[in-house]
Amino acid sequence: MTEKRNMKNTVITFKNAKKAGKKLTMLTAYDYSTAKLVDEAGIDSILVGDSLGMVCLGYEDTCSVTMEDMIHHAKAVARGTKDALVIVDMPFMSYQTSVYDAVVNAGRLIKEGHGQAVKLEGGIDMIPQIEAIVKASIPVVGHIGLTPQSVHVMGGFKVQGKDEAAARKLIKAAKALEAAGVFALVLECVPADLATYISSILTIPTIGIGAGAGCDGQVLVYQDMLGISRGFTPKFVKNFGNVGEMMVEGFKQYKKEVEEGTFPSKEHTFSISTEVMDKLYG
Repeated sequence: MTEKRNMKNTVITFKNAKKAGKKLTMLTAYDYSTAKLVDEAGIDSILVGDSLGMVCLGYEDTCSVTMEDMIHHAKAVARGTKDALVIVDMPFMSYQTSVYDAVVNAGRLIKEGHGQAVKLEGGIDMIPQIEAIVKASIPVVGHIGLTPQSVHVMGGFKVQGKDEAAARKLIKAAKALEAAGVFALVLECVPADLATYISSILTIPTIGIGAGAGCDGQVLVYQDMLGISRGFTPKFVKNFGNVGEMMVEGFKQYKKEVEEGTFPSKEHTFSISTEVMDKLYG
């Protein structure tokens, strides 16, 4: 018996989940094969994150990611996805420059990248862009707290909203983004109690990453949660499988068998009749 698959997830799925108290799941994916696996697992949403700059392209941060990068990876993910809602990050300087640029570039991520929604970082300063994109019939996910594209202004990857003034600023931004029309809001590296409170005063779902279990859903970078990323692991990441170690061991075993001459063996090769070979040698 085949497992029953979820129906296609949409922005309405997110709204209904909030009303029903159902936790939402989101993971990143950047290519066709991974998107198929995430989709098969029944994850509600796939985020084609600008984190691809760090985990796929080897950049030090997300600021170097281009629209062309995002469109290229989004198209691959969309081709591998049936049920999950595909959300695509708007890269650095694709929306901050003007409202016009924001709408045009959001449209490209939908039209060329085949995403179903876009995500952009920032608080009240981004309200004009969000309102214009929503008016253009493009669903938008907001993102406040630690916003990686602003890492240089923030002085590094730090928890946000720890003092009263900073907390009040996040609360104000969350309310404003909801009023501007975002259908969901990512809270990154926000103290758990504050994230829980923000979630309680909004009618739209919050998606936490380093923001505690009180959010309406969670998102992680899949390379982090499967142990594929090497080096620093953020505090908020839980390892759900040592896939990275399995890959390294598989690569080592492949190297060993090739060097020993045991791979490929007869079962992995194709045959030709001796009669044909005799004629070739003749």
